[in-house]
Amino acid sequence: MKWKKDDFYNFIIKQNVVGFFKEPIKLKSGRLSSWYVNWRNVAKNVQSIDNLSDFIIAYVKSVGLTPDCFYGVPEGATKLGIICQYKWAKSQPSYKKTDYMLSMGRAQPKDHGDPKDRFFLGIPQGKVIILEDVTTTGNSLIETIDKLNQIDVSIIAAIGLTNRNELREDKKTVERAVKEKGVNYYAMSNAIDLIPYLKPDKIIAQKIEEYFKKYGSREIELS
Repeated sequence: MKWKKDDFYNFIIKQNVVGFFKEPIKLKSGRLSSWYVNWRNVAKNVQSIDNLSDFIIAYVKSVGLTPDCFYGVPEGATKLGIICQYKWAKSQPSYKKTDYMLSMGRAQPKDHGDPKDRFFLGIPQGKVIILEDVTTTGNSLIETIDKLNQIDVSIIAAIGLTNRNELREDKKTVERAVKEKGVNYYAMSNAIDLIPYLKPDKIIAQKIEEYFKKYGSREIELS
């Protein structure tokens, strides 16, 4: 598969990853939003996550990244990290000669054993790409970067399936906050590009425009 942005956006639409609410819902960040991004249903289905992992690998190749290990932020991207790593390793010419780590993060650290292994079932090794499903403030992603940095893991990139294009409470974008950790952030889809594809009705469109005026890294125009 070759990376094509339009194909990925059509996949997002077909999978109903983005939805709208007339009555705003409270996000994990505490913000009230009339729209959501939810990749969980994709991760529940074998065929869907198989297709998604192919999109990710195609994207990674398109931006010239050559990892040794994919690692998913627990727990939202755990399955994705494992599947991408398996596919990537199997596709490498050195597969039979090289030990590729299959890493998984723990949702809760264990309270005994090797300190380096408290947060992991298999510590990521080599050049690592971190995968995240949705980035709003990026806090979960940054916490993961911090944990990996503490054990000297070499992170070459962080990739989000969808960036909600919001400012954090410190008024930084996710890209900037991640960059300040020494890691380049890539988004396979962006809310400001994606939402117009979905053509929300006039009332919801106005609420989304107001939301981006308050929280967005830039404003969105839907009317």
